[in-house]
Amino acid sequence: MLTTAILSLLHVLVFVYWLGGDLGAFYASRYLTKPDVSRDRRMLAATMVGDVDMAPRTALILALPTGLALAEAKGWITIGWPFVAVVVLVSAAWLAIAWQRHLNHGAPNPMLQNVDMGLRWALVGGLSSAAVAGAVGLIDLPTFLAVKFVALAGCVLMGLIIRRTLTPLFPALGALAGGGDTAAAEATIAQTLIRARPQVKVIWTLLLIAALFGLWTPSL
Repeated sequence: MLTTAILSLLHVLVFVYWLGGDLGAFYASRYLTKPDVSRDRRMLAATMVGDVDMAPRTALILALPTGLALAEAKGWITIGWPFVAVVVLVSAAWLAIAWQRHLNHGAPNPMLQNVDMGLRWALVGGLSSAAVAGAVGLIDLPTFLAVKFVALAGCVLMGLIIRRTLTPLFPALGALAGGGDTAAAEATIAQTLIRARPQVKVIWTLLLIAALFGLWTPSL
């Protein structure tokens, strides 16, 4: 069926752009700490990291609506298309907020930031609760979907942890761009990225687990 094929393609593209974008940002971030790279090129690398990172940020938001639509189309769940449509609309609004924040990062909007953070925590709580409810038989949820829900919740949660870890990065980049205490800024950038990289790898692992169970679809 063409509709199912299109939904499958969209969901696969979410995985591709999420993991691929994360890998690209991860690689580009190495140039922020290379001693033989000029300050201007480091700032260019920082801009590239921020732009490339919008691919996984976009994919994170699209993972649930494309996944739910695909699961409904294949009969894995029966939540109804009206509910799926609501999730799609909320996700579209969330995606608009995410891009608005990215394009206007020079003038942050606290209200949009709070909405974005609230949606992320709601997603973590909602997916985790649904997975637990499925595991104890309160709702009809296939095992592989419960695992994918937990994996997605884990990815969102790790993303929130990474944001906290990266908090010192942005003032350090500002100091580096302004020509302040370059040595201190470089040290802060290096230490911050070292702490964040293992956390990013946790997200990669969770993505691979979600992809495996999406292909395997065991009904344990």
